[in-house]
Amino acid sequence: MCLLWTLLQFVVLAFYWDVPPLDSAEGGREEEEEGEEEEEEGGGAAAAAVLLEMKEEELPLVAAKEEPVHRYLAVNSDDPLESAVTSETRPFLPHPPGPPSPPPSPPPPPANFSAGSEFLREEVVVLLTAQFITLFNQTALETMVTPMTQRYFSFTELGNSLMYGVCGVEVILGFFFVRWLSGRVADRAVLAVGLAICSVACVWCLIFLTDPRGGYRWELTAFIIGVFLQLLGLPFVAVSQVSLFSKVTAEKTQGFSQGVRRSVGGLATILGPLWAGGLTNNLYIMLGMMLALLTIITIMTALSYSHLTEPRSVQCAEGCADSGL
Repeated sequence: MCLLWTLLQFVVLAFYWDVPPLDSAEGGREEEEEGEEEEEEGGGAAAAAVLLEMKEEELPLVAAKEEPVHRYLAVNSDDPLESAVTSETRPFLPHPPGPPSPPPSPPPPPANFSAGSEFLREEVVVLLTAQFITLFNQTALETMVTPMTQRYFSFTELGNSLMYGVCGVEVILGFFFVRWLSGRVADRAVLAVGLAICSVACVWCLIFLTDPRGGYRWELTAFIIGVFLQLLGLPFVAVSQVSLFSKVTAEKTQGFSQGVRRSVGGLATILGPLWAGGLTNNLYIMLGMMLALLTIITIMTALSYSHLTEPRSVQCAEGCADSGL
């Protein structure tokens, strides 16, 4: 941690002074050019004022009276001189200002929106359940790991910190892999793969970690494999269910829908540690509940697999936009 904070200080010092953008440099040049033009215009105006004074001195003090010239023209005359005179002497009558335009009204909320019909649909229920079970099992695993490593492997604080650091690196790499995979595979397929990996990891932990045997090396190897599989499936489920949830819910109510999803996830992060914290001495019940939840969400996903996709209307609209129609 000290090393990371030290590196962060160097990064902050390197980016302390802002690099002036290209627009500001071009703006400074334009201002200089405008200043030079204004100086030139000011010098020209002064010279014109001097010439005007000289002409006024040359003019006679009393101007000769000119007799008015009367011209008789038709009403609809095509004389260009008359049109020019009338256009110059006609006073400019501005148009009366119109009524002020009303301010734009905010878009009304969708009239046909119903929370019951929106969140009780089959695909939405499946994705909310996947959100709850994923975070419940993940937080329960995080609560279980530290007491287990101290009891069976005698890990100290340094050992646990290194273990969590390696786990974080694995999760980050997993998210990068899922980002690459999601552009080539459908989201529901990614969700199915993630649930399968999590189920295999839970079965592995239930078999080899509840009653560890075979010596220190085998126990440590079984523990590493179980944690690796559990963290490997996390990015698949987390990314795919968030992506699918944003596609199957209404676009106009995305804020409210995402708030509901986050609330379900927050409830899972509260109940998961409470469940695992009281059952660290009875791993059969704790891991058995986690496996039961994974079995439920796997069955629900299999039964609703055809509904876990973007609506056809949105797909058709995107296809028409891409084709330029």
